[in-house]
Amino acid sequence: MLQKLEQLKALFAQMERALIAYSGGVDSTLVAKIATDVLGDRAIAVTAVSPSLLPEELEDAQVQAAQIGIVHKIIQTHEMDNPNYTSNPVNRCYFCKSELHDTLKPLAKEWGYPYIVDGVNADDLRDYRPGIQAAKERGVRSPLAEIGVTKAEVRQLSQQLGLSWWDKPAQPCLSSRFPYGEEITVSKLQRVGRAEIYLRKLGWQNLRVRSEGDTARIELMPDLIKDFVAQTDLVALTAAFQSYGFVYVTLDLEGYRSGKLNQVLSAPMASR
Repeated sequence: MLQKLEQLKALFAQMERALIAYSGGVDSTLVAKIATDVLGDRAIAVTAVSPSLLPEELEDAQVQAAQIGIVHKIIQTHEMDNPNYTSNPVNRCYFCKSELHDTLKPLAKEWGYPYIVDGVNADDLRDYRPGIQAAKERGVRSPLAEIGVTKAEVRQLSQQLGLSWWDKPAQPCLSSRFPYGEEITVSKLQRVGRAEIYLRKLGWQNLRVRSEGDTARIELMPDLIKDFVAQTDLVALTAAFQSYGFVYVTLDLEGYRSGKLNQVLSAPMASR
């Protein structure tokens, strides 16, 4: 692990100035931390805000950036204006990352940052992630993937560097809660976001609320499902979800599994 950390530091030393596409997740936060340790005020973190980002995630990003000591800027992106995104095709993330980096690239040039880097790790390259292609097309660097740092190693390094959020659950954008082909709207994103916040306030953390039509499907870690049913006021929960706009509220008995919605993709499609 020490060798990979030194390789990451050497990579940033060669860049001299870098702009980090910073979501506040454990991956991009580790990148921001190492960039700051090496480059100081020649590193900057930029978070893109849109309806697909939970307000909680933005707050976390701001707190973490302040603790790291990196300059942090917030910008707006407008992927919801693109029907190629809102129609929710299997390559939806391509259009999201295209919007992000088409927004970041001129800003980086204006501010004098020759490199834009993201938090893509080595494990991400093994999954169907069309957004990675969009970033590569625009010259974005992925230090973690370049050095071969896996998700588990990201957490180990984060813990070694004293980052208290090293075990923070993954939190992809809210658009990932919808089955491919179902149109994404701001109101749908808001109801999913409110539902997940409701569950987190009850103490459940590593979860998803999948949205399909008028139905909310709650996914929790499999070993927590029995406790959830026993400990939760299901009548109150259902009423809350219905107040957000859902008609039906269900519990996924298989439990939470990252990338579950990708299981509908054929093998050839998933390999693209």
